[in-house]
Formats: sequence, structure tokens, C-alpha cells
Amino acid sequence: MFDFLQGYDVLGAFWMTVKLTVFSALGSLVLGTLLAAMRVSPVPLMRGFGTAYVNIVRNIPLTVIIVFSSLGLADIFGVTLGAPDDFDLQGFRLAVLSLVGYHAAFVCEALRSGINTVPVGQAEAARAIGLSFSQSLRLVVLPQAFRSVIVPLANVLIALTKNTTVAAAIGVAEAASLMKTMIENEAQTVLIAAFFAFGFVVLTLPTGLILGWLGKRLAVKR
Repeated sequence: MFDFLQGYDVLGAFWMTVKLTVFSALGSLVLGTLLAAMRVSPVPLMRGFGTAYVNIVRNIPLTVIIVFSSLGLADIFGVTLGAPDDFDLQGFRLAVLSLVGYHAAFVCEALRSGINTVPVGQAEAARAIGLSFSQSLRLVVLPQAFRSVIVPLANVLIALTKNTTVAAAIGVAEAASLMKTMIENEAQTVLIAAFFAFGFVVLTLPTGLILGWLGKRLAVKR
């Protein structure tokens, strides 16, 4: 029944999807947190930059961003990200860069909604005891904000996992790229599609369940 899998590195393709997800998730979390800090900053220039970044990036299709990273950054401007001769590694890094830049905007908005749930009095109390804005944000506000947005961040992570399929547009050998190759070479189109769909369910469903449970356990009691 699964003879069509012979000769194809299915595990390697899904491992590439996992690597794209992990590296992109970590980068999106860091950049998204910085953007969220900018959006609530008392400095108008930082607020303006954060707002402009989020509103612009969220309204550009991910495919456009990832293709621009390959054709624009790599081919036109010569940005190789430390891998001038290794095109597979270069494609992987460009895909991660694109996924980070895109999903950081969604992480930012999820985190900003969590910041808005923290009572204003706590930030005022932090300033009253001499903490700066950055100290108040880092020590008082963000820890509570993260606990209140675990479930929204889980949704962003699930969307990121599925969006790694767009990396196939620049030749990254992840699951969707292998599925396309197998459909072109094999006759069992429905079976191949069902197999890869099941593979993505295996990747995303446990993530949603675990982070949903964690969100309930760590929710801030008001």
C-alpha cells in the first residue's frame, strides 16, 4: 500500500520542516517581543516603527516575502547569509529569515494583547519604586503577558508550521516540496496527499494540545 514511499527521503523532508519551524519560532518570538516592546514604548519613533512594521508585513503574502528573499536579497543584492557556495543552506537560511520576519508581526500582536491585560496599576507601582520603563516591562509586565497569551502564541506556532510549505517556492527540500515531486512521479495522488496531510496533523495537533493545556495551567488569575 505504501510502496510509493520507497526511494524518497520522507523522514528527511519532515525533519527539514521541523527545523524550519523550530528556528523560525525562536526567531519570531525574539523579534516579536522586541516589536511588542516598541509598540508600547513611550518613545513616539519606536511606536511608529513597530506599528508600521506590523501593519505592512501582515498585509504582504508570505509567498511574496520568501520569493523576494531569494530573488531580491540573494540574487540582486548578494546576501548569502554566510553560505555563498552552499545553495541548500542558503535557501534554508533565507526561508528562516522570511518566516521570522513574517510571523514576528503576529507574535507582536498576540503579545501586545497580553500586555494590555496587565493592570495599569502594576506598571505604575513599578515606576513608583524607581524601575525604568524597560525594567518594568521586563520584570513586571512581560512575564504576566506571556502567561496570558500562550494559547494565541500556540496558534501562531501552528500557522508557522503549516506555512513552512511556502519554503518549497525557493527550493528548500521540506515536506511540501517532496510531496510535489512524488505527485509528479507517482500515480497515487490522493494517497500521497493524504499521507502528507496526516504528517502535518502529527506535527501540529500535539503542539496545540500541549500548549493549550499549558495555557490553562499558567493563566494569570485575576
